[in-house]
Amino acid sequence: MLDKKAAAVDTSAWPTSIRQEFEREAKAPNGCVGHELVSETDTLRVWMLRLAPGERVGFHRHVLDYFWTAVTASRGRQHLMDGTTVEYDYQPGETRHETYGPGEFKVHDLENIGTTEMVFMTVETLNSANPPLPIPAGVRREAVAA
Repeated sequence: MLDKKAAAVDTSAWPTSIRQEFEREAKAPNGCVGHELVSETDTLRVWMLRLAPGERVGFHRHVLDYFWTAVTASRGRQHLMDGTTVEYDYQPGETRHETYGPGEFKVHDLENIGTTEMVFMTVETLNSANPPLPIPAGVRREAVAA
């Protein structure tokens, strides 16, 4: 997917709570790029992200090469690490690939501002230019953690 034009872009200051959460993530990088790690091998991590309308996943950090695919049609809002806030419409099957060089990363959050459940599948490549960030055991499915 080529860079997608945002449905809306806002460069005004973030609410205090969002800014403070972003600052906390900078001190303790969050490598959980989904709600649940559904599969993990020596080379890949597969994540599911599900957000009901109005739900939000907090700031997290992408350091590994990855791709995401929208499973459902939805509309989302993201606060990006450059200080902008963007909104996008997603269609089922829409996919984006991202690659990061040594020391490169992206930090953002995601809020479902639509009227239907937002579901994404994200696949990270563990043999990327950067080492993977640690993730807590609690995000792994039972079968994956065993």
